[in-house]
Amino acid sequence: MTSERARLARACVLPSFPGATAPDWIRRFVSGGGGGVMLFATNVPSRGELEALCGSLRAERETVLLAIDEEGGDVTRLEWQTGSSYPAGAALGVIDDTALTESVAGAIAAELGSVGVNWNLAPVADVNVPGNPVIGARAFGDDPATVARHTAAFVRGTQAAGVAACAKHFPGHGATTQDSHLELPTLEGRVAAGLEPFRAAIAAGVRSIMTAHVRVPELGELPATLNPRVLIDLLREELGFGGVIVADALDMRAVAARGAPAGVAVEALRAGCDAVIVGPTFGERDVEAICAALAERVPEGQLRTAAGRMLELGSWVAPVDARGDRSVGLEAARRALSAVGDTSLTGSPRVVELRATANIAAGEAAHSLGAVIVREGETVPEADVFVVRDAHRHAWMRAAADVPGAVVVETGIPVWHPSAARGHIATYGGSRASYDAVAELLG
Repeated sequence: MTSERARLARACVLPSFPGATAPDWIRRFVSGGGGGVMLFATNVPSRGELEALCGSLRAERETVLLAIDEEGGDVTRLEWQTGSSYPAGAALGVIDDTALTESVAGAIAAELGSVGVNWNLAPVADVNVPGNPVIGARAFGDDPATVARHTAAFVRGTQAAGVAACAKHFPGHGATTQDSHLELPTLEGRVAAGLEPFRAAIAAGVRSIMTAHVRVPELGELPATLNPRVLIDLLREELGFGGVIVADALDMRAVAARGAPAGVAVEALRAGCDAVIVGPTFGERDVEAICAALAERVPEGQLRTAAGRMLELGSWVAPVDARGDRSVGLEAARRALSAVGDTSLTGSPRVVELRATANIAAGEAAHSLGAVIVREGETVPEADVFVVRDAHRHAWMRAAADVPGAVVVETGIPVWHPSAARGHIATYGGSRASYDAVAELLG
C-alpha cells in the first residue's frame, strides 16, 4: 500500500468520537488528510465548547469537513439539551411557504457556521408514509411535489450561508416500515415514487446526498448504500448527480449485520459512495482498519475520484459570518399549529406526556412540553393536557389520551384525531419552538 493510496483512503472517511476534546488520533487523522469528522450531541456539552473543538480541528487542516445532523425539529445536536429553536420538516411542509423554509434553513446554517460546522446532513428528502418509525415529522410530508419544493428550498437556504447541504436518504427511506438503525428495511412500492425530491435537490445544486440503508427490490437485494445499480446507474447516470455521495453510518444494523466495518466500507465505495460515516461505537483501530481496507481493495481510479470529490467539497465550504435568526423558527412553529375544538385552559394545566421509545436518529429528548407550560415543582396526578407523538402508531397512547375534558397535543404526524377529548392541537414535530408556540396558544 503506497502512501498516496493511504492518503486517498483517509479522505473518504468520517470518524467520530465522544466528548468536546478531539483525541490525539483524531488530530493525526485530520492533519494526515482525513476527509472530515462526524459530530454528535456528545460533542456539544455547550456551544462554546463545540466552537473550540471545531477550531482545534481546523487548526490541524483548514479544509477539514465538520459534519452534523441539524435538521430542526426532533433531530438537533446543537440544542439537544433544550430542543431545537426551529420546527421539523413536517411543520414547514404543512405551511408550504418555500421562502420561509429557505429562511429557516439559512438560520440553521448560520448557527452552524458560527461555531465552525460546515456540512449539515440535511434536509430529509424522504416522502413519508404513516407507518414509518424513523422518518415521520422529519420529512416535509407525504406528497412528492411538496417534499421536492421544500427540499430544494432547504438546500438553497443552507448553501447560501456557505454550509454544504446533504439530501437524504437516497433513494428514499420514507416508504418503509422498519428502522434501518435496527434492521434492513425494504422499500415498498416503486423506487420512482421517491425520486422527485432528489431531482429537485440536484437541480438546486445540492453538494452531497446521503444513502439509505434500505433494500430496493426492483434494483436487487443489496442495501442501497452497497448497490451500484442504485448509486451509479440511478443516481450518477440517470439523475446526473456529480457531488459527494456519503454512506449513512456504518454502525447501523441494516449494514453492520453484514460483517466488519472495513468490509462494509469497501463495499460502499466500490458501489459508488465517496465517503463513509464511522459512528461513535467504532474507535481508532476500526478507523485504521477501514482506511487500510479502502486503500488495498478499492480500485485506485475509483478511490482517487471519491477522494477528489471530498477534497473539492472541503474547498467549497465557506460559512458566512452571521448569527441565526431564531425568530424565524418561532414564526414557523406558530404558523404550523393546527387546533380543533376547545383548547382553552385556565391556570397552570396538568400535563401528562405519553412517550414511546424515541428512534435513534432523534434520541431521547431532554426537553418537553410539560417543562414549558407547567410551573417548576408541580406534580401531575391527572391531566388536563395529554401530549402524544404519532399516536396513530400506538394503541395504548390513543386509549390513554382520548379522555373527556382533556386537550390532546400531537407532536408527530396527526393521522389520528381523538373522539372524546374536547380539543386537539397538532405541532408537526417536537421542537422547542413548537412547544413554545403551543404554550402561547394554551395561554
